[in-house]
Amino acid sequence: MITLQLELPEFLVLQMGSSKDNLQKRIKEMLAVSLFKDGYMTTGQAAELCGMRRIEFMYYLSRNNIPVVDWDNEDIDKELSIVDKI
Repeated sequence: MITLQLELPEFLVLQMGSSKDNLQKRIKEMLAVSLFKDGYMTTGQAAELCGMRRIEFMYYLSRNNIPVVDWDNEDIDKELSIVDKI
């Protein structure tokens, strides 16, 4: 892993009502969600970044109204046609 150092305003800790460690955890979660949504990470990779199990990360996404699967109508029709054949 690569370590990056960020300079953040101190007010973030106060504004988020958190300690430095909790702020670091929250920033990792926000980064993981963003990278997942933009297609740069899988749920497993994003979960690892957050220090979560994959199922925990998927539940975290769900609780925050972020789709775990982003299918268009064509994808859904394709999946349903496969299920119909079973």
